[in-house]
Amino acid sequence: MENDLPDERRLDSFEAAGVRAGELAGEYLVSEFETESLAAEYGPDDVKALADREAETRILDVLTDEFPDHAIYAEESGRRSGSGAYRWVVDPLDGTNNFCSGIPYFGTALALLRGDVPVLSVVCDPLHDHTYVARRDGGATLNGERIRAESAVASDNATVSFVLGLDALRDDELRGKADRLEAEVGTRCKRVWRSWAPALDWGLLARGKLEAVVCFHPDAVEQHAGWLLAGESGARLLREDGLYLAAANDDAFEALESLF
Repeated sequence: MENDLPDERRLDSFEAAGVRAGELAGEYLVSEFETESLAAEYGPDDVKALADREAETRILDVLTDEFPDHAIYAEESGRRSGSGAYRWVVDPLDGTNNFCSGIPYFGTALALLRGDVPVLSVVCDPLHDHTYVARRDGGATLNGERIRAESAVASDNATVSFVLGLDALRDDELRGKADRLEAEVGTRCKRVWRSWAPALDWGLLARGKLEAVVCFHPDAVEQHAGWLLAGESGARLLREDGLYLAAANDDAFEALESLF
């Protein structure tokens, strides 16, 4: 399947639709965030905002209109079947807790898969007008300009994002392992960053503003987009049994790879 990827013309159309959908959702989220009208349902370990569903509707309207044969997995509405080889994975509001708390750090993430292979990712940071795009074997961009995951910061001064997926958060055994892992990461860098908006962390890594991202059983809705963005920006990558590492320099990578 990896050798049977879409040609540039098809990728152009996929990218244009993905960017339009992500930015449309982002514009809506900014307008709602600025009104401070943040209707939400709060659970013991998660929060669902009305804005999640409204942003997702805007994304799905674009994708289903442009590509009616594509399957979709969206965080709020679940799965929609398709007759073709492509499947979109959509996180309409990454950072819902931040959004509902008035913290200005949230975004939207979309990934397009052919079979099980991500071929395109779009991550939008609407408050900063940042749109990240990655194409498999085609590099990564920020607002159309090439970016690289390159940082000269040594590991002992590094800022490392730690991402914990909901499945691990809800499992006592996995949560215990995650706590120990996060503590160990903290001994190898200056700062462990828990943002609750992983898609934006991947964007920061992809342009060298974070030295590494460590994920423990991350949620697929942003992981597909982020992992492709990291790889196409040149990050050093390692993954095994639900644990993922992406680093923006060799020093950070070597300091963290023994976690595996």
